[in-house]
Amino acid sequence: MAAGFPVDADAATLAQAYASGAHSPVLHLQAVLEHIAQWEPHIAALWAADADAAMAQARASEARWRRGQPLSPLDGVPVTIKENIATQGTPLPLGTAATELLPAAADAPPAARLREAGAVLLGKTTMPDFGMLSSGLSSFHALTRNPWNRERNPGGSSAGAAAAAAAGYGPLHIGTDIGGSIRLPAAWCGVVGFKPSNGRVPIQPPYLGRVAGPLARSVADVAAAMAVLARPDARDATQLPAAELPWHEVARTDAGFVRGLRIGVLRDAGWGLAVDAAVARAVDDAVERLREAGARVEPMAPFLTADMAEGIERFWQLRSSLDLAALPAERRERVLPFIRAWVAPAAGFDAATAFHGYSQFGRLRDAAVAAMTGASRYDFVISPVSPNAGFPAEWPMPSNDPARAMAHIGFTLPCNASELPAVAVPTGALAGGVPTGLQIAGARHDDIGVLKLARAFEQLRGPLPPWPQPPR
Repeated sequence: MAAGFPVDADAATLAQAYASGAHSPVLHLQAVLEHIAQWEPHIAALWAADADAAMAQARASEARWRRGQPLSPLDGVPVTIKENIATQGTPLPLGTAATELLPAAADAPPAARLREAGAVLLGKTTMPDFGMLSSGLSSFHALTRNPWNRERNPGGSSAGAAAAAAAGYGPLHIGTDIGGSIRLPAAWCGVVGFKPSNGRVPIQPPYLGRVAGPLARSVADVAAAMAVLARPDARDATQLPAAELPWHEVARTDAGFVRGLRIGVLRDAGWGLAVDAAVARAVDDAVERLREAGARVEPMAPFLTADMAEGIERFWQLRSSLDLAALPAERRERVLPFIRAWVAPAAGFDAATAFHGYSQFGRLRDAAVAAMTGASRYDFVISPVSPNAGFPAEWPMPSNDPARAMAHIGFTLPCNASELPAVAVPTGALAGGVPTGLQIAGARHDDIGVLKLARAFEQLRGPLPPWPQPPR
């Protein structure tokens, strides 16, 4: 085996090295576990890590590679899974101390696909209470911190997944997204985070706007994960029809893909927090690079309204208040005070409020799809991922205010409501002590196109700052 094989090697490099015998899943897992041991006391990204189980998987993978019978290109590649995605035998705390820790009966679809592919499951990654915060703050887990600046927040709710990706806990990390929970932490942690078309990756339990998707340091690794995750599972009645999409083409895409594209640029979400100057500059830089590469980039008018966004938030408040009301009083008190304060107004909501809030998903879906593929006929839309450039590690939300809890999701929420694919890609710029990201959204079901543009942008953007290293 080659000495000094990089611990942060990408999935394709690992597959090539395993196939040639230059490296092995066992040796690589050992190196990754040593690397995690240096980082984990400082960022707390993992939960339910099981080194012995992972090593058993790595040994089985090594035997398959030696026989020339790998299960997939991800065989032996280390991955993590967000703790709200069930893995058999492991409880699902849902980020909160209010949950009873009961072992999951079976793997949820994303975990099942990864096992079938031979990936090595390192463990679960952290999330905030019920996934209802864009933060690494949890009443169950230790505070998850941003590897770039441990005084700053990684974002959420896929907090541990994004922190683990930035810190190099293996190439692939699977999160979930219902209003930005993959893309927001990806942007603040300087990694790629993909929200696929709703139904592209089967998930259990399904919920309005909820998807699972990968986070990684590169678009190519995200596409490699999607080739495995986007396989059918009868347990998800909301899944898209099975399709063999050309995920392998994404890694081959070059900057020439941009020429001739018509791209809308959304600088104002129409609602929520104002865009920080540093975030706006990063988007402006991306616009110029895309124009220089031959794209036609045009400003877009906002389409999200306060009535839409606030109606959806009231619907979520009502749903969460019902979840909390179903808990025994003693367990309900364990939920973070911020969340209890956020749901409190729902006590006064009536049926009309609930119906109006639910109806805003349809209004926003129609507005987003019309803005993308109506008379404007944009091929893609780019925007900030979040209007703000990071926030303190201890805060539950960028606003730190229950009355404005969701004011930062104006750019991400429309893609969940409309089921459009969208990806967060690092801009290369640092602001507020952490990276910034560019969101690229595409037409309904154009997952491949979105990732191809993201891959082209990676080449136009130029190199990123050096990845953060474990504290000494």
